[in-house]
Amino acid sequence: MQKGKNYIESAKLIDRTKLYDSAEAFDLVIKTSKAKFDETVEAHIKLGVDSRHADQQVRGAVVLPNGTGKKIRVLVFAKGDNVQAALDAGAEYAGGEELAQKIQSENWFDFDVVVATPDMMGVVGRIGRILGPKGLMPNPKAGTVSPDVAKAVAEIKAGKIEYRLDKTNIIHCPIGKVSFGTEKLMQNFSTLMAAIIKAKPAAAKGQYLRSVSVASTMGPGVKLNPVKLTD
Repeated sequence: MQKGKNYIESAKLIDRTKLYDSAEAFDLVIKTSKAKFDETVEAHIKLGVDSRHADQQVRGAVVLPNGTGKKIRVLVFAKGDNVQAALDAGAEYAGGEELAQKIQSENWFDFDVVVATPDMMGVVGRIGRILGPKGLMPNPKAGTVSPDVAKAVAEIKAGKIEYRLDKTNIIHCPIGKVSFGTEKLMQNFSTLMAAIIKAKPAAAKGQYLRSVSVASTMGPGVKLNPVKLTD
């Protein structure tokens, strides 16, 4: 894929052979962000694990102290008083069978995160084949299957993100917007990294953090020194 003029200019500011510390890396991400919109900043973390083995999975959720800068639309599967509790906490949609039917029949996806109470997982399970490939299936590890839907919704709205390995053993996570500035991005990044380091599987051998880079939506990646991140 051909890179644009802005990308090429930005890439010249980065030393490809260098591993940067966090402050330098985020300064560069901000400096190399040339788009006309407020770009999202993402972290890409390659781990020394094998995601094909159940005992080497790395997955969880963490509330970023400064949020993500993105408005997250939440759908909650619940019944009884929990429906109103979810809506009061800020969920865009809450209900049961009728929402599952809408997703199935209308291919409706006007939401970013799905939360469910444990007693609704039977209903959610029936549309698992639709939600799963889109990464929308509720999961207890991510805190999206919970009897306390109000708390789950409030945390998501406050900037809770889920992290999980892809097939190549890399975690890709949004950690804020370019407009946050270096300090807030560093705070969010440190919170995410602490959670990932804490989630290290006992079965993982050798170097856990293989490579770490950060980049804005349209900008080049900046590599960090993974050794310094475990200090």
